[in-house]
Amino acid sequence: MGRWLTPAVLATGLMTGCAAEEAGPGSASGASTGASAGTAAKVAQRGGSVGASGSACELPVTFDVAEFWKAKAVDAGEATAATGDLADLADAFLRQGPVTMACEIDAKPAGKIGFLRVWTGEPGDADARAVLKGFVAAEQGASAAKYRTVQAGDVTGTEVEYVTRSELLDETKKEHALAVTTSEGPVVLHLGGMDTAEHEAMLPAYELAKSTLHATG
Repeated sequence: MGRWLTPAVLATGLMTGCAAEEAGPGSASGASTGASAGTAAKVAQRGGSVGASGSACELPVTFDVAEFWKAKAVDAGEATAATGDLADLADAFLRQGPVTMACEIDAKPAGKIGFLRVWTGEPGDADARAVLKGFVAAEQGASAAKYRTVQAGDVTGTEVEYVTRSELLDETKKEHALAVTTSEGPVVLHLGGMDTAEHEAMLPAYELAKSTLHATG
C-alpha cells in the first residue's frame, strides 16, 4: 500500500506545512472542462495516476494526477499507534468527520504549496452529500459551504466549495472537496492550499482528478 506517515514525520509536517519552498517546474495546463463553480476550468496535464493496485496509493477509486505532483500513501493506523500527545496530534490531523486520510499528493514538485488529499471511510448507508457535510463540519473554521451534485468521471458525487479562516494568517481561504460512494466505502478528495491564490493555482490538478475519477470498488 505504499509508504505510511510516521508520527515524527507528521509532527514535522504540521510545523513546516505553511513554509514557502523553492519552486519546482511549473505544471502545464490543457483543455477546459466544466468548472467546480460552473464556469470553464483548466485541467492540468496528466503526470500519472493513483488508486490501482501497485500505484503509490491503492484506493477504492482511480484518477489521474497532475504532472510533477507526488503521491504518497498514508497509513493512519500506524501513525496513530503512538501514545500520548503524538497519538492525539496524529488522530486530529488524519481523521476528519467520517473519513480518514489515505493518500497525500504533494504540489511542491510542481512549484506550488499545497496538497490534494484523499480520505476514505467505512462502508455504510450514508450518501455522498451526508459524508461531505460531516467532513466540512469537522473542519475548524469552515463556513459558507455551497454543495452541488456533480458527475466526476463515471461516478456521480457531491462537491463543496467553502472557506476556512486561518488564525495564523488572519484571513480566509478557499477550499474544495468532492465526495463519492463506492462498495468499499466513501471517498473524499480535498484540495486546500496555503492561501486562496495557491488554491486557485492548483485547481487544474483537482479538475483533472475529478474528470478522470473511476470507482474500483
